[in-house]
Amino acid sequence: MTEEFEISQGKSAGELGREALWFFAHTLIAIAILAVIVVGGLVMRVDQDAIPPKAIGTILALMVPMLGGFVIAKTQQNVIARYVWISGLLIFSVVCVWVLDLPTGNGLCEHCGALEKLWRTFFDVENGSGLMGGDGLLIGTWIPLSVIGYSIGARLGLDQ
Repeated sequence: MTEEFEISQGKSAGELGREALWFFAHTLIAIAILAVIVVGGLVMRVDQDAIPPKAIGTILALMVPMLGGFVIAKTQQNVIARYVWISGLLIFSVVCVWVLDLPTGNGLCEHCGALEKLWRTFFDVENGSGLMGGDGLLIGTWIPLSVIGYSIGARLGLDQ
């Protein structure tokens, strides 16, 4: 006698579809909040190669979406918002695979192993890998960080 495990938790297909759409919407909201931060940096004409703007951008990429997630969850009380950290990890995983598949050459992390290639692309602000046109911090770090920050803020904003 085996018991069947019900994945849908007694929810209809319509309810599951709405939850999936909310999941996608909350992910897009977190990325849109990050886009506002990036546009703000471009309007202020910060030096994109300097270390302090990159560090401040990293902090803002976490904290501002966290605040946005908190406010939205407080007003909306949608429990799906606290699970969007999963999409942040998926985005990070996909970008990691993409970076590992990129060709290297002179000045582009020529003799790097896989871990060093990822580290220099996403986390090393002084001596980047040169891969992804130098946008590894934005695409591989800030986007997942903003989605995870949004999820943390949403979790803090929910009354449950």
